[in-house]
Amino acid sequence: MKLAAACLSLGLALVLVNRAEEKTTVKEIKLPPDDAAAELKPGPGVEAVRAQCAICHSTDYIVRQPGGDAKRWEAEVKKMVTVFGAPTSDADAKVIVEYLASRYGPQAKKSSHSKAARPR
Repeated sequence: MKLAAACLSLGLALVLVNRAEEKTTVKEIKLPPDDAAAELKPGPGVEAVRAQCAICHSTDYIVRQPGGDAKRWEAEVKKMVTVFGAPTSDADAKVIVEYLASRYGPQAKKSSHSKAARPR
């Protein structure tokens, strides 16, 4: 009798688990396409960024950043070197930070907005 009750309980549990799985919905999100070769803004240091940064990740990771001042970019570059092991010298890191801060920092965003707003 105990065996029959155990089998019945197990069968009922399997049915309930199966029904719970049927009701589970998979949430999907759509991301914009990754542009692995996103165009970097021209300027002094762009070659160092291509040579040092793009060996580990796409340039898309750079151009999509919300921007930041030199202090923020310095922290990012330092993290890439110390945490992720980027083989970047101190001299190259300085050039990269200067490039990123000047091309993808707060001042760069202001100047690109003001240029776009000018009538031609």
